[in-house]
Amino acid sequence: MLTIHPARSKGEAVTAADLVITPVSGKADLKAFVDLPWAIYADDANWVPPLKDEVHGLLTPGKNPFHEHADHQYFLARRGQEVVGRISAHIDHLAVGMPAEQGFGPGTGNFGLFEAKDATAARALINAAEGWLHNRGVTRVIGPISLSIWEEPGLLVKGFDHPPTVMMGHNSPAYKGWIEQAGYQPVKTLNTYELDITQEFPPLIQRIVQSGEKNERINVRRVDKSKFDEEAAIILGILNDAWGKNWGFVPITDSEVAFTGKKLKPIVFEDLIRIAELDGEPVAFMMTLPDLNEPLKGMNGSLFPFNWAKLLWWLRAPKCRTMRVPLMGVVQRLQSSRLASQLAFMMIEYIRRDAVEKFGSSRGEIGWILEDNQGMNAIATAIDSRINRSYVIYEKAIG
Repeated sequence: MLTIHPARSKGEAVTAADLVITPVSGKADLKAFVDLPWAIYADDANWVPPLKDEVHGLLTPGKNPFHEHADHQYFLARRGQEVVGRISAHIDHLAVGMPAEQGFGPGTGNFGLFEAKDATAARALINAAEGWLHNRGVTRVIGPISLSIWEEPGLLVKGFDHPPTVMMGHNSPAYKGWIEQAGYQPVKTLNTYELDITQEFPPLIQRIVQSGEKNERINVRRVDKSKFDEEAAIILGILNDAWGKNWGFVPITDSEVAFTGKKLKPIVFEDLIRIAELDGEPVAFMMTLPDLNEPLKGMNGSLFPFNWAKLLWWLRAPKCRTMRVPLMGVVQRLQSSRLASQLAFMMIEYIRRDAVEKFGSSRGEIGWILEDNQGMNAIATAIDSRINRSYVIYEKAIG
């Protein structure tokens, strides 16, 4: 247990005498860890409460396969009986095994799941996470990563004025200053782009799509949900090849594929996922998801007693304003070619049409996209989209 006696600087809102940081231990602590955001964001109209059962599953070894290749410790901050903050410290051994020039590598650990009611609690929590990591040989901390790079990476620094889409994070604007005051420096920015999908793309993009349709070597097809496992394996193969040299890439294990597939299957629709083939070989894909956050926003984190029926009804034929593209990739051997962008534009256009016609959508969101991913940023710009949210990943050397 760590007890902090905070110095009271001029204008500081903290009035409690003692701040206590403890490792999460037992069901009551875990419940307090999961429940804290409801207190933090009670007055934030743009926060979308996650399903509490889903959060418990992500945090629990044996339920989330991330824990098969990671060590972790969760911490809570309390003043008296009030929980005033939380944080995770974790080491992803697959990330540690990646080349250092790709972002992680030997000696790297992470913090994540960060929430705090004030700067004093924030600093104490970060110190606790760093101490746990240091004791396990970590010399460089990257965060926030919650928990995997494939889940919710980065701290929101732009886009507080609208709700996040499915599988995107949201946090207090105050966190940026608190993390930077703890000695962290930005290492990478991740952006999302939004666009009006009711409007046709510029004439140049339409011509590129039409040219691709005349190319007999190209076939852009919908996925076949009746062959879910086979299609997932094709997409994973393209993803690992396309993203393999990207900053922050960590291989996805078979058990993680199965876990994610089971979680996403209810919001996977054949009209919204395309696989592009060249001479019969799958070489690119684009995955689009209806914004599940739209029906979840009013459910306050629970499917009971009647929200489960509302959600099942929505999933039968979802109508939603926003579609999100979380993943898109073209195999590396084509990435520097004109064909790569042509395949991307074709997939985007076909999904755009179906999203508007069959799901009643009017808005698209693409991302996240690395700030220095020139190819994807150029594609986003070409279809008249604009950056609407930015997330920063920070790093700090510890010793």
